[in-house]
Amino acid sequence: MCGIAGIVGFNPENSFLIKKMLEKQRHRGPDAQGIWSGNGVMLGHNRLSILDLSDAANQPMISSCGRYVLIFNGEIYNYLELKESLDYPFKTSSDSEVLLALYIKHQEKMLPFLNGMFSFAIWDLEEQKIFAARDRFGVKPFYYSVVQGQLFFASEIKSLLAVGICDSPHEEVWADYLVHGSYGYPDETFYKEVSQLPGGHTLSFCTGDLKPKIKKYYDFVSRIQNQIIYEDESKLQSDYLEILTDAIQLRFRADVPVGFNVSGGLDSSILLALIAETRKNQTQNIEAFTFYTGDERYDELPWVRELISKTNSPLNPILFQVEEIPSLLERVSYYQDEPFGGFPTLAYSKLFEAARQKGIIVLLDGQGMDEAWAGYDYYQTNSQAVVQGLKSAPTRPEVLIPDFAQKARNLEFPSPFDNSLQNKQFRDLFFTKIPRALRFNDRISMMNSTELREPFLDYRLVEMAFAQKEEMKLKNNQAKWLLRQIAKQSLGDIALAPKRALQTPQREWIAGPLSGFIEERIHMLSSCAWFDSRKLIEEWTHYKRGNMDNSFFVWQWVNSSK
Repeated sequence: MCGIAGIVGFNPENSFLIKKMLEKQRHRGPDAQGIWSGNGVMLGHNRLSILDLSDAANQPMISSCGRYVLIFNGEIYNYLELKESLDYPFKTSSDSEVLLALYIKHQEKMLPFLNGMFSFAIWDLEEQKIFAARDRFGVKPFYYSVVQGQLFFASEIKSLLAVGICDSPHEEVWADYLVHGSYGYPDETFYKEVSQLPGGHTLSFCTGDLKPKIKKYYDFVSRIQNQIIYEDESKLQSDYLEILTDAIQLRFRADVPVGFNVSGGLDSSILLALIAETRKNQTQNIEAFTFYTGDERYDELPWVRELISKTNSPLNPILFQVEEIPSLLERVSYYQDEPFGGFPTLAYSKLFEAARQKGIIVLLDGQGMDEAWAGYDYYQTNSQAVVQGLKSAPTRPEVLIPDFAQKARNLEFPSPFDNSLQNKQFRDLFFTKIPRALRFNDRISMMNSTELREPFLDYRLVEMAFAQKEEMKLKNNQAKWLLRQIAKQSLGDIALAPKRALQTPQREWIAGPLSGFIEERIHMLSSCAWFDSRKLIEEWTHYKRGNMDNSFFVWQWVNSSK
């Protein structure tokens, strides 16, 4: 887990600029920083050492033949298996060198072999071309911009803005966010001049090109069409559990301590149970982290303690207090660069801080099960909602100036399947839920120089679950049906617990102890040309008087006032 940055194109100031880019994202890799320069190209790397902690594994990494230079952010979990197939003079025990050797052998056809999260770029000195790729679901970020024939790319937006990329807002994305609650399409950001490489795509660029060539390499739809559709429920349970166990074991490959985040929900409970099972013969206990607020209406700490008591894992409960929100909001906002999730994201960031303080550099969590197994409430209705658990509209477009509100697009997502359930799941995997959750989580883990691994997003698991018939996912008014049957074997009745959409008293805190702070942020919007200040204050007053079915729209205003 690291940070990458690069400039392709001729400019005498590039050496200075690449250093500025790396400094802006130093938190992503505080263990080492490296720069390689060639004819019209600068490559930079911030290293967070996870595998092969020696200096020999630092990057940029040059191939043994001297033709290729790699910068890589992420982990290739199956690197040991891939290494066995490669005839290459390895000098390290890192997954980075395996990735480089695999590219030399297969070029871009190597991507389907990879099981991991990754964002990397390889410079070919012979062809004078950069080749970059992002993992299937976009766990690891890749931002870029082309300015006057030069390609700039980095792991974080702030690194691009630091070297003069225009920071003007992408008004259509902002309007979509404030009207629909969306966070932009997979190739967009909230900045007009900054694009992102979508998950499952590659980028290539030669000096002199006007724009990069973007190519899709992961065809999820065809992968689903070629999956086995199980009729035997027990056989599906057995096969899925086998791959899930392997996915977790692969993600324990590290030369630094590994821990995990846990809640009282089904997904992290399954993760806990399987970690306990797969690690039962290990002498080292795996530390668990969870947050709580002291509000029994929301806290999952009692369930977490009950679950953790069945294992040898030490539990680290982290208190999230209302008093720390203003300062924490400022800090997290800086690292996020774009609008992000509400108080749960702030609370979640504290887990990584606590883990880092204890010397635990890698954490696992349970992201990805809901999208693969249809876990959200709206999967069982005709609703097209993208926010879980709300009874009223999540946004308040009426507080926007009409001219700006009209910039919001009629959001359209592909419907490649013959049923509404899978089309909703597809939307959430590639356009809404997963892309934004992965961005939030990447930033809050990396702001604390820690690595987050998500075993449930192993592409083998996602494809297998997604492809199954609806009755394997939804049955007897229960979501994630088959997953619950797997969980009951080791968890008992906890597997039947309903999904809880909220984990903090965000609504109550905003209207209560934080109302003054929130009001200051809202007043900051009065000078913004996008908002009707009178209607904004009216809606805020209405909220404070008890119209608190949801606070998503208030959080949007806070995100917009930075």
